[in-house]
Amino acid sequence: MSTIRIQTTQNVVLEYEAASVGDRVLAQVLDALVMILWATVVTFLIKQLTDSSDAQQIVAYGLIYTPLLVYHPLCEIFFNGQTLGKQARKIKVTRLDGTRPGTGDYLLRWLIGLFEIGLTAGSVALVATLFNGRGQRLGDMAAGTTVVSLRPRGPSVQALTAETLVPAGYQPVFQQARHLSDHDASLIRQLFRQAGSQGDYTLLNELAGKVKTVTTIHTDLADEPFIRTVLRDHAYFAAQESPHG
Repeated sequence: MSTIRIQTTQNVVLEYEAASVGDRVLAQVLDALVMILWATVVTFLIKQLTDSSDAQQIVAYGLIYTPLLVYHPLCEIFFNGQTLGKQARKIKVTRLDGTRPGTGDYLLRWLIGLFEIGLTAGSVALVATLFNGRGQRLGDMAAGTTVVSLRPRGPSVQALTAETLVPAGYQPVFQQARHLSDHDASLIRQLFRQAGSQGDYTLLNELAGKVKTVTTIHTDLADEPFIRTVLRDHAYFAAQESPHG
């Protein structure tokens, strides 16, 4: 899998693993199975509960096919960039600037997907993704999005430790981080490492929410880069305030 480096509007560099073609195809297959199950169950119920009049048949087809048509954009809008298939494969849609895609982004990639996936059996999307280098099909290119893997990368504890160090010439992003105590920062770092080593995204999300509440920081950064940036900012301010800083 290729690595995608994203420069956010807050000058924070994010690194993601692009979702593999295999994961994206499997996610599509799983979503197709979900849709087939829906159509089968609803068709059975309609046959049991209605007669064969034309009006009822029109309503019945609407109940079956309308949800299937908008399944992908609705799931991605309400489940933060994931369909059921994407959740199972631990991949999600994100913007190339690191922020959460908007409703328009999801709808644009879906509309183009009707052609590159629906009408061409996925062949156009497959070719575009393989040759793009950033995990983008045509709909992603138009919407400024890509699909990334949420699986932990590499030796998590060591990587997380290294990524919270302050590089030379670092400029802090969140001024509120200077108000965190050393004890607070130590606890945040410990929970951050635990979440990374265990792949516990629920813990990571809860930690990010708590830090935002305590520091009154408002940001669109995803949970992992947000926590890493806060820790770097705190380390920067602590070094500046120390007698030898």
